[in-house]
This record gives sequence, structure tokens and C-alpha cells, in this order.
Amino acid sequence: MTLEEKLAQIVGFWEKGDGEVVAPLQGEFTHEQGLDEATRHGLGHITRAYGTRPVDAVERAQWLWNLQRRLVRETRLGIPALVHEECLTGLSAWRAATFPTPLAWGASFDPDLVAEMGAAIGDSMRTLGVHQGLAPVLDVIRDPRWGRVDECIAEDPYVVGTIGTSYVRGLQSTGVHATLKHFVGYSGSQSGRNFGPVHAGPREVADVLLVPFEMAVLDGGARSVMSSYTEIDGVPVAADPQLLTGVLRDRWGFDGTVVADYFGVAFLHLLHAVAGDLGEAAGLALAAGVDIELPTGDAYLTPLAEAVRAGRVDEALVDRAVLRALRQKDELGLLDATFDDEPPTSVDLDSPEHRRIAARLAEESVVLLSNDGTLPLAGPARVAVIGPNADRAEALFGCYSFLNHVLAHHPEVEVGFESPTVRQALAAELPGAEIVFALGCAVDDDDRSGFGAAVQAAASAEVAVLVVGDHAGLFGRGTVGEGCDRDDLELPGVQRELVEAVLATGTPVVLVLLTGRPYAIDWALERCAAVVQAFFPGEEGGTAIAGVLSGRVNPSGHLPVSMPRSAGAQPFSYLHPPLGGNGDVTNLASTPALPFGHGLSYTTFVHSELAVGAQVPTDGHIGASVRVTNTGERAGDDVVQLYARDLVGSVTRPVAQLVGYRRVRLEPGESTVVTFSVPTTRLAFSGRDLARVVEPGDVDLWVGPSCAERETEGRLTLTGPVHRVGVDAPRWTTVSVAG
Repeated sequence: MTLEEKLAQIVGFWEKGDGEVVAPLQGEFTHEQGLDEATRHGLGHITRAYGTRPVDAVERAQWLWNLQRRLVRETRLGIPALVHEECLTGLSAWRAATFPTPLAWGASFDPDLVAEMGAAIGDSMRTLGVHQGLAPVLDVIRDPRWGRVDECIAEDPYVVGTIGTSYVRGLQSTGVHATLKHFVGYSGSQSGRNFGPVHAGPREVADVLLVPFEMAVLDGGARSVMSSYTEIDGVPVAADPQLLTGVLRDRWGFDGTVVADYFGVAFLHLLHAVAGDLGEAAGLALAAGVDIELPTGDAYLTPLAEAVRAGRVDEALVDRAVLRALRQKDELGLLDATFDDEPPTSVDLDSPEHRRIAARLAEESVVLLSNDGTLPLAGPARVAVIGPNADRAEALFGCYSFLNHVLAHHPEVEVGFESPTVRQALAAELPGAEIVFALGCAVDDDDRSGFGAAVQAAASAEVAVLVVGDHAGLFGRGTVGEGCDRDDLELPGVQRELVEAVLATGTPVVLVLLTGRPYAIDWALERCAAVVQAFFPGEEGGTAIAGVLSGRVNPSGHLPVSMPRSAGAQPFSYLHPPLGGNGDVTNLASTPALPFGHGLSYTTFVHSELAVGAQVPTDGHIGASVRVTNTGERAGDDVVQLYARDLVGSVTRPVAQLVGYRRVRLEPGESTVVTFSVPTTRLAFSGRDLARVVEPGDVDLWVGPSCAERETEGRLTLTGPVHRVGVDAPRWTTVSVAG
């Protein structure tokens, strides 16, 4: 291969379109190649063939097949391109099914259902000739002020790891490669600012931030990893061989491809200033282990070619990346592909099966935060439906949904699938009730002119359903999303004032939060009749929320992230050591308004008879069983949560740590025993020398409705020597349910 042919295989080509800004600093990159120039020597990736603008999928598939045939027949090497797309909440394409956002996956605590969703998304992608999906996001939530919280799964690395790995398994079961984002540390940015520096120490990186990636690579077999934009302790990840090669390849044995986040190689020069020009940036990234530059070849084409020919970058680094890229294409069957077959002539990207999964995941993810008995609604004659998110379909979707990510630039184009709003769904759910609607205010401005109509509507009704929250967008065009960070955690705009005005009418208020992050709403928990949290629940989300309000759906979601009491207590994680919580040494409380794992139901569950062994070797498995009983009058799903605390360690340990969970469905009065087999490595941590170990000593275990409540508990002792944990150690807790 010539140098130009090699470089062509490690870059993408992107038809960016007519000014749609869907990547950071996209407008800063002015060098645009035409298709003929970009494919003259072959091509590594086609960037977002379907996901950059609204295009008919069948017509675009014909274009794509023709391009692939051209690469096969008219380039010297005859190698087709790999096609990648965003797929965080479904295939990012016009008229494709849009599922709940990842924060809702976490709220469901249902990895099996997430795997089903991943497989459904992968089927759509494979049908359209897409080979690689840029998902899942495995960043552990560290600060809810960060705009990309809605793309994340949870603040607990084990939940992120199990659910994220399940998505990987589902997607890759269809022959589409998953891409783990964003390796690593992106969510730990200073003050919750996008691209902000990360000040995490090596122990936090190893014990919290790397854990989900390790699980997805070693247990999920993920075939691609995306490097993070961020820097950790002054070293940009895209230029850090200790992470991209030392951890990822040398320690974990990863043999797939590492792709740059969009423009991430050029950012080494433009933003981080660790490279004097794009050629030097390319050399740093290649040496660290970034194989593919996306979305285009800003650094890996002309600047890298010049650096190689000048002797500033070793061509062996290019060869290493090219071999990895070609190995991936071989795995995907592209090296032998001819594209002589015809592309699909019809495709249903939003099939009944897609909608079934979307509906179930939306229903399982809705979290009932508080309820004085007003819910479920008991046949009201007149319901006021109020608020900026009550009748707005966009409110159901996250930042990387096609509707908010791309269609926002094309307001003249129809959405292309059904997505009933909360107002529409509630009218269908309660056919005997009169629904009175008032907007009240917008999501994020200071216009209070609609308050009067909202107050009047509420005063005339038996109950007011007040739907508030976020609008997902990019780079300041939303209240949450990439580049849409917050310096407070109050509801955006004048929404709190709207809630206060409606509460003053005396009509019972059911507050529905349609958001991409948790907000500080402790005041609402105390004063509203009920509070319901939905994290961007997708195309079936309005119907799911309406089902919860009516009682057709028994809520079963649980908080995958602590519900904050104030922005001043951030960053906060339930995984804090003793001095990370409340105490007599400070006058400021950090206790969240609601703890990780919290979620109410229309029935009640009792956890009892936790049984654990007295002693377990440090290299063994902890056996624990608990009886779960539905003591209410209707069927429901309980998320059984097993927590542990290592009482004494050579370094400080969290006061609570989730070591196992399982969703269980029980009929009224039904009881069952849930048994956990917890590898002691779930309690492993980086010791004084940063080696991962399990130490002997006492461990408390408990089951409760959240991390904060010990409903039934026990204690055991880990015995034997300090156990050093290798990558071949088990990472998953196995769970069985009697009967």
C-alpha cells in the first residue's frame, strides 16, 4: 500500500450538509474534500450517511451501495468503506424508532431489556449497510450539572457496566460493532463543564471510571472504543499511551479499533495546545493508540503525510493503525464484499417490535418519587394539564435523538413517526375526563404571561398535572445536552415560579419531570401531591407516563442517580467515603433530596430474612439470599438491591456500594427468595500501591428500597490473605429467583 492508500483507510469522509452543527467546533474545520477526492485512494469510514440530515432510508441505501461498488471496482485496492452512525437512543436516522435515553435505561435496572433494544437497533443498522454504532456511553455520572448526563446510565459503575455491556451484547449480536464512549474520564470534568479538565486521581479513574469499560471489553467483547476529549491531570486522553495502549490493550487485551471523538485529534493542537500543528497532533494520537480519525481526515491525511515524509512521525505507527482498521473490516466481512446484491427496497425502522420494546422500557423507567395517595388518578372529571413539556413531543427525547439532534435544523420536515405527548396520551388514557390545557411558560425564558391561564385552568380542575423539565439540544441550544451545562440545578427558566403559582390554587398538583438530568426539587417533594420523574422516555414515553398517572402501569423505575438538594453540594456520589457525607465537621449538608435506588410503587414490598455466610475467603464468592414479598393489593415489579460496606480498608471505602440487583415481578401476596452470588472482586479496590486487591475484614451487607435504608442486613468476614485481582477475575454478580 502507498502512504496515501494507508492514510485513506484510517480516516472518515463526511458530507456535513448545509450548516447543520452536530459536532463541537464543526465550523472551525474549513477544508472540505469532495467525494471524488476523498475516495481516490480508498476510504476508511463513511461518517453518518443516514444521520446527518433527513434522508429517505431506501434512497440513501441506493446511494450508499453505489458508493461501495465504486470503492470496490474503481480503486486500486478495492476495499469498501466501513459505515458508522450514532445509535444512542436508536439508529439516528429519519423515521427510525427512538428509544428512551440511557439515563432511563439505568432507571429501569433491566439489562435484559436493554440487550433486546440493542439487538433491535442493530437489525435496523445492518439492514441499511451500517457496520458500527457510536454507543453506548459508559461515562459514570459524577456531576448532574454536566450537560451530557442524559446520555449516561447511572452514577454507579456496576449499573453502568452491566447495562452498558448488555447493550453491547445486543447490538453486536446483529453483526454491528459497538463503540464505547468516552474512554475515559469525560464525565468527571471540572465544575460539570463540557471539555473541562479532569482532576481525578489514579484510584478514582481505576475504581470508578474505568470499571464499566473493563466490563464491556472483557465481558461484552466490544470491538471499538472512542477516545475522550478530556484531559486527566494535564494529559489529554487522545495523546495518552498509558490509557489507550497500556490499560486498554496491554492490560485488557483489547484488539479492536480506537476511534477519535469527532475532531479530537485536531483538538490536541487547537484546544489542548500539546501539539504545534496538525501533523504533530496526528503523531501524538497515533503513538497513544488512536487508530481512526473521525469524522474526517483533518490531521491524518495531508498533515500526517507531510510529517511522515519529513521523518517527524514513524510510518510504523501508521502501519499499526491500518492493520487494525483492516482487521476490523475483515471481521465485518468487508474485505470480501462486492456489493453486487441490491440494497433494501423497503424498510420499517419503527416496527411494532421496536415500539413494543420502546413502550416497555419507557414504562419500566418512570420513577415515582413521592405520592400522598393522589396517584393513581381515580376517574377525575376534569384534569388541568399544564406546563412547557405537557404538549411538546421534543420533550420526550434526548440530545442524541434524531429529532433533537438533526430535525431541529429542519423544522419543515415531519418527524416521521408517532410520539404522543403527555397531553395527548392522557386524553386517550382518561376518555371520561375533560382535559384543560395551559402552557404556562416556555422551558427556558422569563415570560410569565401564561401564568394566569395556567392558574385558571388548575383552579377549575380536580387535579393539575404539571409537566416541566428540559429541552435537549447542542452547544447552548438546549437546557441539557452536549455543551448545555448548568451552574445551578433549579428548574430552567421560570418553571419553578409556575409550579408555585399553580400550587397556590390549592388544587392537588401532580408534578411530572421530563428531564435529562436530576434537578433540585426537594421543595416540590414536600408540597406536591405526587412527583413523577421521567428521563427522556422516547417515542412511547408520553403513553407510559399517562399509564402511570392512570394506574394502568404500576411504576417500577428507581433512581440511577441521586436526586440533588442543591448545586452547592456537587459533585456528589452515593459512593462517598465517611467524610464525603454529612457530619459534625462541617455546617453544610450534602445529603441528597432522594437517594440512589429510590422509587415508589402502587403496591408495597417487604425485604426480610437476609442470609449470608459467616466467613468467605478473599478470593471467593459471597452468598446472600433475601425474601421479597408483595404486601400490597396489586401486581408489581420490585428492584431488589443488595448493598455492601467494607468496614475497614487500607484506603477509605464507600459507605455503601451496590454489589447486585435484580428486577422481580410479584403478584399480590406473593413471596419469593432472591439469591445472589457476589464475587469478592465486587469489593476490590486499588490499594496503596494502586494494585487492585480484596482485603480481609468485616463486611456489612443489606437489602433495602435504596442505598440509604437497611431493611434487612447481615455481616460476614472476608478471611485469608490480601487477594490481588487480575483481569481474569469474575466481575458479575449472578442472581437467581426461586421458582
